[in-house]
Amino acid sequence: MTISMYDFSIPVLTRGLTNMSAVLDKAAVHAEAKKFDSAVLTQARLFPDMHPLLRQVQIACDTAKGAGARLAGIDVPKHEDTEATFADLKTRIAKTVDFLKTVTAAQVKDAESRNIEIKFTSGSWKFTGLAYLTDFVLPNFYFHEAMVYALLRKSGVEIGKGDFLGELQ
Repeated sequence: MTISMYDFSIPVLTRGLTNMSAVLDKAAVHAEAKKFDSAVLTQARLFPDMHPLLRQVQIACDTAKGAGARLAGIDVPKHEDTEATFADLKTRIAKTVDFLKTVTAAQVKDAESRNIEIKFTSGSWKFTGLAYLTDFVLPNFYFHEAMVYALLRKSGVEIGKGDFLGELQ
């Protein structure tokens, strides 16, 4: 059995986003049950100089859609960073998952050797497709997904490791 770049990217990222969406559902229920504004959770931080939960979700989505597009050799979709509520964040996740579903294994074929460059205002990072996926995308995605989980758990939302992992096959 051959495992492709597609197998290690698109389904993995889709699963992580799906699990994150389910965790956000539990957070919304928690805020409603405890009768507090859910913005308390969307703005939660571990420390004042870190991004709040809502930005963690946005970055996880940006990482996933950027990976799908770059590995497929297509344009990265643009999403405005205007989310403020759990419903907004779930819509962002759904848009990202919908985009990932359009990326095919054929588009990602041979992506491990594709040259990928990410440009920033201060410069750029250059990777091969394989290094991009293993050294940047997956660690970055899991970092931000884990931050969402940690921020919600720290805030009293009753979630566990099973929520982070989702259904195992």
